[in-house]
Amino acid sequence: MITFDHVHFYYKKGQPVINNMSFTIGTGEFVAIVGSNGCGKSTIAKLMDGLLLPKKGSVTFNNLDTSRPTDLDMIHEHIGFVFQNPEDQFITTNVMDEVVFGMENIRVPREEIQSRLDHALRAVQMEDYLDSMPHQLSGGQKQRVAIAAIVAMRPQFIIFDEATSMLDPLGREHVLSIMHELHRLGMTIIHITHHMEEVLSAERILVIHEGRIEFDGNPLTFFETVDVKDYQLELPFAVRLYQMLYQSTSLMADWKEMIRIQWSIN
Repeated sequence: MITFDHVHFYYKKGQPVINNMSFTIGTGEFVAIVGSNGCGKSTIAKLMDGLLLPKKGSVTFNNLDTSRPTDLDMIHEHIGFVFQNPEDQFITTNVMDEVVFGMENIRVPREEIQSRLDHALRAVQMEDYLDSMPHQLSGGQKQRVAIAAIVAMRPQFIIFDEATSMLDPLGREHVLSIMHELHRLGMTIIHITHHMEEVLSAERILVIHEGRIEFDGNPLTFFETVDVKDYQLELPFAVRLYQMLYQSTSLMADWKEMIRIQWSIN
């Protein structure tokens, strides 16, 4: 469980980025965090993992506190982090070394490394690229390798900090499907995104505006009850289309099913 307790954070004094923020993300959740550029989404992600420390308040993972240096190594073992730019994440010479590197850092026993490597690469469908070098991979493939490196370390939570923002539609689809499969297997997923279509399949949405939480709840409730333009966001295509066709306050997350129903009516 990750808990923010009255957290304040700034990069420059007098210019708050996170302002008195409190929330909890429980084990097994799939949470999307959205908001306009500069609202504090990525700062929240780094605070969760102890990459940044609050100026006031506390961020804890279970009984571990990010402000205690002795707790940080354990926090990093249990919370994985996938960054935005896959180009910045590849630090070794090939796929195998990249996945093994993280495991060695957390002192995984040598006899376990091969089985974890095989499992992680299968999970992201990259097992055929074991010896591939970075320049031989697409952006989406590099991002899948970055995810494999985290999966191999077997964290309880994974934070995806706009991990789909630099990918083409096919790459985004692959990464999203991996997120949902990991969640199905019991992992907690925190998905920070500016693609509003991606939040419809989340269980919970946190809407961040000017360093504060403006909404915390079910995504469909948010789209039904809140004017997204107030937060410089856009309605997902599925919601816009449904509202155009039915002019109804009842929303449907599965746009393919919605179109099937529309065809059956016609």
